[in-house]
Amino acid sequence: MSENPHILITGGAGYIGSYLTAELLRLGYCVTVVDELLFGGESLLGVFPHPNFHFVKADVWEPRAIKTALRSDWPVPQAIVHLAAIAGFPACQAVGRQVAWRYNVESTQHVFEQALEMGVPRFVYVSTYSNYGLSSSGQPITEEAPLNPQSLYAETKIASERYLLANAAGPCAPLIFRPAHLYGLSPRPRFDMIVNQFVLDAFLRREMLIYQRGYSRSFVHIADAVRGILLGLQAPNEKIRGQVYNIGSAAGNLTKDEVVTLVLKRLPETHVTYKDLTFGGDMRDISVSFEKIRRELGFEAQLTVDDGVREVLHALRLGLIRNPQDPRYRNAQFIVQ
Repeated sequence: MSENPHILITGGAGYIGSYLTAELLRLGYCVTVVDELLFGGESLLGVFPHPNFHFVKADVWEPRAIKTALRSDWPVPQAIVHLAAIAGFPACQAVGRQVAWRYNVESTQHVFEQALEMGVPRFVYVSTYSNYGLSSSGQPITEEAPLNPQSLYAETKIASERYLLANAAGPCAPLIFRPAHLYGLSPRPRFDMIVNQFVLDAFLRREMLIYQRGYSRSFVHIADAVRGILLGLQAPNEKIRGQVYNIGSAAGNLTKDEVVTLVLKRLPETHVTYKDLTFGGDMRDISVSFEKIRRELGFEAQLTVDDGVREVLHALRLGLIRNPQDPRYRNAQFIVQ
C-alpha cells in the first residue's frame, strides 16, 4: 500500500488538469486521472511512466466510473478534484443545453455521490468567475456577490455549485474555486482563451479582431490557478468546508484593450479591428476581488498577463506547438467538427 497522499482528478488530461497532475506528482502525491480523452491524451505522455501516476479512460457521467478507477494498492483519495466538463461558453452553446447539463451538472452529482460512498474527505470543484456575469457597481466583485450568469456554461457551473454547497455539512467537504479567465501554456495548449488567442492571431496573421474593447475581464495564469488549487488541497479540511474562492489578482483586472496594448508592445505591426456585440456573445464586464483567497489561504499571483503574452509568443516563435491553428486547441471548434 502506497504511503503517498493520493489525489484523484477528473478531466486530468485537460488544460488545467494536465498542469495540476504534473505539479502533484512533482510534490510527491499519487495521482489518479479519469478522463474520456475528448481532446486526446498527448498532454499526459510526459507523466505516463511515473510510478505514482494511474490513468483510467472513462466517462465520469457513468455512475460508477470513479469507484472502478481506483487502484486496490493505493489508499482512498484524500481529495477529488473535479475538472471534467464541457468548458467554456462557445463549447456549451455548440453541444446544446441537454448535453452541457449532463456533463457539467449531472456528472458533478455522480462524482460527488461516489466520493461520499468511498469516504473521500474533500471534494474540490473548479467553477468559473463567469458566474458573476455583468456588474454595474464598478467595484471588484467578491465571492458573496449575487450570481448573474450570461451563458449556458455559467448556468451549469452555478447549478453544480449549489448542489455541492447544499451538501457541505456532510462527511465530504466541498471546496469551490472560481478562477479568473485563464491564459498561458499548459501540456494541453488552448488558443480559445483571450490572451492566448490574441497572441496567436497577431503572430500568425498580424491581425486582431476585438469585440467589446472596453469590457473588463479578470485574468490569471494557468500556473497561478494551479497554485491556488494546491493551497486549497493543503489547507485544513474544516477551514475550507463549503468555502468559495476567486483565484486571480487585482493586477489581472484588465480591459480587452489593455490586453491588446500588451500584445502590440511585442508585435507592433499588428492591425487591430474593433467591433461591438449586441447579442449572442459572452457579455461579461466585471472586475473581481481576490482578497479572500489572499487573506485565508495566503495566495499571491506570481505571473502577469504581460508574462503570459511573452511566454506564448516565445513558444510560437520557437515552433514548440505544431500547427497551433488545429481545432483541437479550441474546445468549441473541435466539438463541432
